Formats: sequence, structure tokens, C-alpha cells
Amino acid sequence: MYWHPGHRDKRRFVIGRFIITFGLLALLFIAALVIIGSLAFGPLQVALPRTLALVLLLCGVPFGFLMLAGLGAGWAFRRYGAPMVEVMAAADAVAEGDLSVRVGEGATGELGRLARSFNRMTAELERAEQQRRNLTADVAHELRTPLHIIQGNLEGVLDGVYQATPEHIQATLEEARLLSRLVEDLQTLSLAEAGQLPLHRQRLSALDLLQDAATSFAGQAAEAGVALELQAGDPPDELEVEVDPDRMGQVLNNLVANALRYTPAGGVIELRAMRVADGVRLSVQDSGAGIPAEDLPYVFDRFWRGDRARGRSPGAGSGLGLAIARQLVQAHGGRISVESPAGAGTKFTIEFPILI
Repeated sequence: MYWHPGHRDKRRFVIGRFIITFGLLALLFIAALVIIGSLAFGPLQVALPRTLALVLLLCGVPFGFLMLAGLGAGWAFRRYGAPMVEVMAAADAVAEGDLSVRVGEGATGELGRLARSFNRMTAELERAEQQRRNLTADVAHELRTPLHIIQGNLEGVLDGVYQATPEHIQATLEEARLLSRLVEDLQTLSLAEAGQLPLHRQRLSALDLLQDAATSFAGQAAEAGVALELQAGDPPDELEVEVDPDRMGQVLNNLVANALRYTPAGGVIELRAMRVADGVRLSVQDSGAGIPAEDLPYVFDRFWRGDRARGRSPGAGSGLGLAIARQLVQAHGGRISVESPAGAGTKFTIEFPILI
């Protein structure tokens, strides 16, 4: 249980007002009973008529109801009012920026569900805020290196330290291209996560998507000495999916590029499409060293790279490729997963629901 500093003060204030209000009513009721008892059975009975005593007795009945109402209200407040005060105080804390606040979940019924929903909401807000901070830090880190290189190269040329040779200009241009790719990837990822990325769906064979990816990387694979194999477990007309071909091409290109990056010469990258019970499955499997088991849960995170030492190597991506791939696949209603048995390479699998 986490408490905001204002929680206890607000609770005490509400409870205090409740006690004062019904305490005064209780005192008035007790005083009335004392007076009525004295009039009905004490020495004052002789001095005042019995009618007056009866009137006072009847006047005391409403106070009795008030007392019972006060006791009932007290029970209702402890059962319903106090949890509501706690939720209200916690909501004020969230509005002030304290996302660690939680409320007790001991209440039953609707109030219990309200407390649990509130705690889930604050937990999700806290997680989202932490992700936002992590993303800001990651973006700042990723932008800093190419900016420093571009700035250093240009200042060196201006100061006469470097000559404006094609090599220096090319190096600066590569860093500028890296920045451009990073900004484009961040924009794509942001739109996909917000559900605002436009998709131009077409009904086509998944085999055509794999064929396009194989054709695009055939030259790089041959140069790297890696065999690029395309296999289909079913006829093309049984492998139809309804997707945006450009966006799914982006996904498969990311997967094949990663496979090429980590598959040594003499290795094999297999692209496969097959029909499964609930849809169509595409896979990209390489024969590289694989991904360590401790890294598998993070491969779809932003800026994750399996080999940090190669993060600045030629051909290295922005670190957003797999995060974008996951968002694009999910935007199509599909699923993407990864498996990497020790020493048996890595296999990325995409599944799309069956078309009706």
C-alpha cells in the first residue's frame, strides 16, 4: 500500500466532520432522554403536567431515529465512504504526478472492482511513463553519436584539420543517412503504436511476399556466401493473406537483413510459407549462432541489438527494426514470435488469421 501525503489528512477531515455531526445529534438525544426521564419519574414530575412529559417523550422519538440513522450512516461510511475517500485522494495524487499511488483492495462488490481497476490503471500509467522516459533516453543516445561525428567532421574541415576529401564527405553523408533512417523509423513506430499508420491492404499470396524479399537480398546473400532458399508448404492460392504489401515487405526485409547480418559464410537462410489450422504462417530461419536465451525476451524492444559491439558496424540498423516489425504485424491482426535453440540459429515466425 502506497500513500500520498494528502491521503491521511483528507480521510481525517471527512471522518472528523462525520463524527462531529452525528456526535452532536447523539448528545442532543441523550440530553433529551435525561430530561424526559426526570420529568416522567423524578421530582420534577410533580411540578409539570404529565401532558408536557408525554410531549417531550414524543419529541425524543425522532432523536432516537436520528441516533439509529447515525449508527447506520457510520457503518455505511466505514463500508462505502472510506474506500471512496481513499480513491478520491489517490486520484488527486495521480493528477499531481504521483503514479506510484495504490489503494486498498479489501472492499467487496463494485467498490472492490473500482479499487482493482484504479490500481491497474495507475500501474499501466506508471509503466507507460517509464517507457516514455526510457525511449527519450534511448533516442537521445542514438542521436548523439552521429550528430557528434557529423559536427566533428565538418568542424575539422572548416579548421583545416581534415581535407574535404571524398572519404570524409562520404563518412559524414553516411552518418546523415543514419540520422534520416532513425527519424523515419521512429515516426513509423510512433504511428503504428498509436494505431494511426495507414494500411493499404491487398489480397495476395504470402509466397509472393517472400519471393520479393528473396529477390531483394539475392545479391547481398551471394556476396556474403549465404544460401537464400524459398520454400512453400502449400500451393500459392492456399497461402492468401490480406495485407499492405509495402508494410509487410518492410517487415520481411528487416527479418532477412538481420538474418544476413548474423549468418556466417556458408550458412543458409530459409524463407517458408505454409498453411496452418487458423491461418497462414511465414518464417525466416537462419543458421547463425542464435540469440542467447537471456536476450530472447527483449528482441522486440526498441534499440535492442544482439551484439552491441557491432552496433556501429557497416550495415547495422537503427535498433528499431524488430520493434517496428512487431507493431506492423500486430496492426495487420497477426502475431510474430522468435525462437532460438542453442547453436541452432534463429527463427522468426509470423502468423496471419485465416481469410473468410
